[in-house]
Amino acid sequence: MNSISRRIADELGIREQQVNATVALLDEGATVPFIARYRKEITGSLDDSQLRNLEERLRYLRELDDRRATILKSIEEQGKLTDELKASINEADTKNRLEDLYLPYKPKRRTKAQIAREAGLEPLADALYDDPTLDPEATAEAYVNKEAGVDDTKAALDGARYILMERFAEDAELLGSLRDFIWQDGQLKVTVVEGKENEGAKFRDYFDHIEPLKKVPSHRALAILRGRNEGILAYSIVVGDGEDDRRAPHPAEQRIAARWNIRDNGRAADKWLSEVVRWTWRVKLSTQIETDLMAQVREAAETEAINVFAANLKDLLLLAPAGPRPTLGLDPGLRTGVKVAVIDGTGQVQGHGAIFPHAPQNQWDRSIEQLAVWCREYKIELVAIGNGTASRETEKLVADLCKRYPELKLARIVVSESGASVYSASEFASRELPDLDVTIRGAVSIARRLQDPLAELVKIEPKSIGVGQYQHDVSQVQLSRSLDAVVEDCVNGVGVDLNTASAPLLARVSGLNQTIAQNIIEYRNQNGLFRNRKQLLKVTRLGDRTFEQAAGFLRIAGGENPLDRSSVHPEAYGVVEAIAKRNNRKVDDIIGDSAFLRGLNPQDYVTEQFGLPTIKDIISELEKPGRDPRPEFRFASFEEGVETLSDLKPGMVLEGSVTNVTNFGAFVDIGVHQDGLVHISALSHTFVKDPREVVKAGDIVKVKVMDVDIPRKRIALSMRMDDQPGEKNEGKPMSANRAGAGRKGGSRNTGTASSGQKSPQGAMAGALAQALASARKDRR
Repeated sequence: MNSISRRIADELGIREQQVNATVALLDEGATVPFIARYRKEITGSLDDSQLRNLEERLRYLRELDDRRATILKSIEEQGKLTDELKASINEADTKNRLEDLYLPYKPKRRTKAQIAREAGLEPLADALYDDPTLDPEATAEAYVNKEAGVDDTKAALDGARYILMERFAEDAELLGSLRDFIWQDGQLKVTVVEGKENEGAKFRDYFDHIEPLKKVPSHRALAILRGRNEGILAYSIVVGDGEDDRRAPHPAEQRIAARWNIRDNGRAADKWLSEVVRWTWRVKLSTQIETDLMAQVREAAETEAINVFAANLKDLLLLAPAGPRPTLGLDPGLRTGVKVAVIDGTGQVQGHGAIFPHAPQNQWDRSIEQLAVWCREYKIELVAIGNGTASRETEKLVADLCKRYPELKLARIVVSESGASVYSASEFASRELPDLDVTIRGAVSIARRLQDPLAELVKIEPKSIGVGQYQHDVSQVQLSRSLDAVVEDCVNGVGVDLNTASAPLLARVSGLNQTIAQNIIEYRNQNGLFRNRKQLLKVTRLGDRTFEQAAGFLRIAGGENPLDRSSVHPEAYGVVEAIAKRNNRKVDDIIGDSAFLRGLNPQDYVTEQFGLPTIKDIISELEKPGRDPRPEFRFASFEEGVETLSDLKPGMVLEGSVTNVTNFGAFVDIGVHQDGLVHISALSHTFVKDPREVVKAGDIVKVKVMDVDIPRKRIALSMRMDDQPGEKNEGKPMSANRAGAGRKGGSRNTGTASSGQKSPQGAMAGALAQALASARKDRR
């Protein structure tokens, strides 16, 4: 444990004491959100990001230690565990190194080398290796043994070769050295499988591609691996000029020979030993090393892709909520009609139905009149329109509604409907909305995710929300673990209303699970709204330990204790009472009194249990109790008349919403049912290392259309307004295609980089201010 703590401390740049304290809390069952907010004195104020990294490294190193123990036990049972080997195994700091050391002792099926040893050929192998002056043929004659299956000298020498090959190939130091060498000097060479050119058109950027192995970015690695899995691409790792000449000695063979002190000095066995080295690389190690290194590339790519997914998911979950405003949810469709759900300010369904404004029914006027009836009856303020099929046509319908009936004062917003269908068909949706058709449930979800994205999106499996980068190609276990952590951090960072939260939302609260969340719902249904946090202890299976973890994140608006609506933990209520008493004030009076609270000296209220960081947090929370950390609600509008790919023209300047940010750029919804790509080189005039430095999911941006590839449904966009489509643009970075990959000898140019600026607006698609302004204009 001490070695693990020391290593984590060194890697994260923190004190070993902080690691030990955090590990103790995690082992006791404390969650990261709870530790980050309420145990700062113990951890030295580690934030949630540091704690997540610590938790992940702790898991890896403990798995490593478990594997180490298994290996030591296995070798010891074989009676082959020397002090030197034990020391090497204990010092191994990666899983690869550990497995390399174990390889010679790992139980395996009968190999050719083992068969040769059983035939008594190991002395022949040792003799030729130890004394290269021996003649192989002459020496091998003494080992011919037909009863043992060694019929002639060739068979004897073949067996000796297998023995030495296995010995060389199981040298842990050699394996590590070869991996490092190929990693540093190797290049990934990718080609198209003959005859697959048309079938694999989407991978054509990799039909003739080569780049340094260690520099392959995650998105390219995953695209190449997907292409290979689909039988379109083939790859190999080459060293040198990229031409893999099987006749010439591979540089790795020189390293094997040097490691085992094999030199061709013209002695009788030198040529035979050199051939053993050649076979060791070509037959035993080349494929193994390539597999290991591609696994390393995949692992790094998966980790990066998962990090990208997690970052986008966090941005999406923390989009600004429109709040408790009556909303009309529209799930667009053509032949099947537009499904409509009427939602009140608390998210409850007040009405539903379907309209058929588009072909073939074309009931445009009738649909507008029906929408107007719903809007008047339920005092609708917002109209949420799903961004799927017929989205732009339905947006036109609502725009016409606003023009005909300006007194309704409606604001229309196009909302991402990713995952809405998954929710609609889920078991939870069936329980939550048992009387509604699956299609209507989708409209309900669209409306609710406008009111509160976080509360609605937690009902959907994170992988289905659609903000990932090759999410189906990565480790699903690791992906789920990472995304669950993001959801947990977001939910607890915002806080949850105990009296309105759904079971899926409650289940994400620190310390709670699906069973306890459902028990809370049942208690609420049977006993009415919670009046104070202490009532949680009456919920079945919610004990003191769970209460400690969860209480601070569960809020009660208008309850008996005003502190229950804040993030102040019940265990610290005494601190607030002490502050009030010391200043001859009531607790109710000091909450929200900014002038008074800012005049306090936090150090005056430090106790043995509550240190300065916690006191500062408490005072800050009292100033704005229960404040929502999410940004102000805004959204953008799409250009009229630009509805399909064919409507786009190079040079157009449009407004759009960032839907996804990857390592190679940002995808932007501009209202044509196909997101465009702003390549990393086109995000800014200045160098951008990480696109998230410039944009994040939900941002509203101005983009210029640089190129439209209709057959491949690709749109190249730019946020740099001073460049022109098709210009030479020398000295400026080129915009790459969606896959972000270049061909050998240069990048494919789908449009030059251009300039623009990010809007400070931060959520949903379209700007509320613009919509409201448009509504006012319509009224005029």
